[in-house]
Amino acid sequence: MADANEPILRVERLFKRFGGVNATDDLSLDVRRGEIHALIGPNGAGKTTFIGQLMGEIAPDAGRILFEGRDLRALSTAARVRGGLARTFQITQLLGEETALANVALAVQARQGHSFRFWREAARDETLLAPARECLAAAGLGARAHVRVREMSHGEHKQLELAIALACKPRLLLLDEPMAGLGASESRDMVQALKGMKGSLSMLLVEHDMDAVFALADRVSVLVYGRIVASGSPAQIQADPQVRAAYLGEGDA
Repeated sequence: MADANEPILRVERLFKRFGGVNATDDLSLDVRRGEIHALIGPNGAGKTTFIGQLMGEIAPDAGRILFEGRDLRALSTAARVRGGLARTFQITQLLGEETALANVALAVQARQGHSFRFWREAARDETLLAPARECLAAAGLGARAHVRVREMSHGEHKQLELAIALACKPRLLLLDEPMAGLGASESRDMVQALKGMKGSLSMLLVEHDMDAVFALADRVSVLVYGRIVASGSPAQIQADPQVRAAYLGEGDA
């Protein structure tokens, strides 16, 4: 049994090298239970590679990934999802001809281990539909359940992907640039949806939208060339001269 006072995620001295490039370079980071921990950094900093290592899609060269005290290194991606990890992607992958409700219900179905069932059968199964509606409501799409995905906006696609991730019943949600490609009003909708989950779900947020980061994050870590160069509260990160010069738009770096 994991200690409730311990971080839900603890990453210890993670290394991953591709050729001559250190994608993660002695990277250590933790996510506390119920917090939103934002990971920011310039393009090429190693953020996507780091998320891939957390999910088991990329094997680290060295280091440990502990989730609720359990070392994940020997577990497949599917086993990590079953164990309580879920992620969203920069580019959404949805069934365009199906409704929002159908997309989420199919994720609920997969979570329950009944992937052999067809949607026509699943569409009448309230044990799938009820949790799917709850996930849609949490993602801010409760009123759009019966709209076909191809008729929804890009922002709604992002919210729908969030609902699908929630259908996995994660205890830690990895958010890979949920604001990417969103307009101002869509970003506000996404921020509100994530705020509504704050405290009840631990989240690691990878994001370039600094307004969203500082509106949501309890802590922020800055990743540059695979290394964490600063970590602290949003106020501490905003006040850090090195971070301000290198990343937050002050100076030409």
